[in-house]
Amino acid sequence: MQLSMEKNAMTQMNQLEAWLAQEQEIQSRLEAGAGCGVARPEQVACRSGLETLQAMLRGELPYPPIARTLSFQLLEVDAGRAVFQGQPGPDHLNPMGGIHGGWYATLLDSALGCAVHTMMPPGRGYTTAELGVNLVKAIGRNVQRVRAEGKVLHCGRQLATAEARLVGPDGTLYAHATTTCLVFELPK
Repeated sequence: MQLSMEKNAMTQMNQLEAWLAQEQEIQSRLEAGAGCGVARPEQVACRSGLETLQAMLRGELPYPPIARTLSFQLLEVDAGRAVFQGQPGPDHLNPMGGIHGGWYATLLDSALGCAVHTMMPPGRGYTTAELGVNLVKAIGRNVQRVRAEGKVLHCGRQLATAEARLVGPDGTLYAHATTTCLVFELPK
């Protein structure tokens, strides 16, 4: 039993180390590239959502200021999928000393929205119409990082839906969420 617990603790540490290494690699690339800011319309006009987010991860386009403000960042994108990692900390505490539910929700909403964004062809956009978040466990003081992975369930001409999970490096589920997004033509 003791050996099993030690092996589990070692696996969790290895997972956290891998997460931290990936975060550092991407953060270095982002800061060496375009840095923090907002892309100009002409920088993204001819790109699909996936191409835009991939360019952001390469440091060719700026990453959004909210990532710096709330201590999280985009780590991975594929068609219909986006992964964010967050560092819960003292700046995210509610009056009772726990991580504020709004921080959970923002991290999940980012993963959900960017997963939908990956499905947008050039000239198409989306906005969140509905966000449902279920907080199932408090993020304790010893949790150094959490990840939100969003996956698209459906993407049509007018609506897109997605789901996301917020987990720790040990696999603990802290929250899960769903979204419905309105899809539309971007103004020219």
